[in-house]
Amino acid sequence: VNDRLITDARGNVVIASVENASIWGGQSAIREKQEVPRTRILFRVRQQPQKTLGLSAKSVYFAYMTSRHPNFIDACPNPSNPGEAEDGTPESELWFLPGPCEDEPDFFPPGPRAEPTETAVLAEWSKAEAGHAAKLARVAGRLGALGERLQRGPEGWRHRLALIEVAELSWSTGDRVAPDRLALWIALRISSVREEGRALARAGWAFRRLTGGFSPEHSLSEFLGRHDPRPEEAAADSFADRSESWQSLMDRARDLHSITRACMGFHLWALAGLGQTGDQLEAALTAARIAASEAQGAIFAPLSMGGAGGLRADGEPADRMARWLDGMESGILTAQRHLDQIEAWTNRAEKLMSGLSGRTPTRLRAVLADWPLVSAPMAEELTGVSRAAVQRNLAWMEGQGLVREVTGHGRFRMWRAIS
Repeated sequence: VNDRLITDARGNVVIASVENASIWGGQSAIREKQEVPRTRILFRVRQQPQKTLGLSAKSVYFAYMTSRHPNFIDACPNPSNPGEAEDGTPESELWFLPGPCEDEPDFFPPGPRAEPTETAVLAEWSKAEAGHAAKLARVAGRLGALGERLQRGPEGWRHRLALIEVAELSWSTGDRVAPDRLALWIALRISSVREEGRALARAGWAFRRLTGGFSPEHSLSEFLGRHDPRPEEAAADSFADRSESWQSLMDRARDLHSITRACMGFHLWALAGLGQTGDQLEAALTAARIAASEAQGAIFAPLSMGGAGGLRADGEPADRMARWLDGMESGILTAQRHLDQIEAWTNRAEKLMSGLSGRTPTRLRAVLADWPLVSAPMAEELTGVSRAAVQRNLAWMEGQGLVREVTGHGRFRMWRAIS
């Protein structure tokens, strides 16, 4: 048919290509369209059984084309009655037309999405809390038991757990500070030439946040020690504005449990623009303090002591809440096991050292219970006794099986309690 464009009575553009045959007549009136503007056309091709008038044909192909030009109308079938067109023509006779518009695949990329409102965010976390109510109650009970045990125990237990928690957090943030190096840094400010002083300083800063100071819910700026420059030099998007928006959302979530609020605050930390990309140390410390805000005796809730799986930030709020509760439960059980071991060692050391006189045995035993690793200069500084008395008592305790030297060297030796 010499590539002529043809339209039916409804204005749909039809191109017929017939090999060795005349044009198929059909039941719709067909008229020629002599001049059609050049434009980009989307089309689909359907093969139809041979229906010709006149000569026989090998194959007949019809293509329905939707033009981008305003002269052509991309008409869809009547949505009220898919089986019948607007003019009453049955669907079976309109085989060359496209299907309904809603059946067409959408290949266009999604547009920008509006950010969720604070009400929607709170509703999602409230729903996540309700979905994990049983697990939340179990974890809260374990945290309360840990707090009661810390309240009855010596102050050194909180000190020891904070050292272990900060050391584990440093591995999740990339600093990788060992507990013995952190203990030396906190006690004597001693570091190795192979270690970065900045990593140890960050770990020491985190240790102080887990052992006391301001509550993050009272004043986030005071808790973190972060302040904006002078008002005349402060930018429009200051830390005070960002922290205030984050804190206002946390205040609106007062009806949620403290563990749920800690999880929500941790995962909204980066969205509020409070931390650097990939740095979770400040957010984890803040969440650890918020989670233990209702527990008596416990200053923080262990989050990384049993693994950092609860700090993984992906998925819906319900999935994040489930991982958070699993990580907290694992951390609390690990902390309880550490306390069991150090309590059993303290009782055994008291029995074996009951015959020793002087102040050195008692003070040295307390230092070994508070710190995971102890050196002779460190014990001298913490106990306030002479270096010779410390080394003599450490040698006696090593002979009794209470402590063990872990370096294997003759100088710069370190001891730890044997549980």
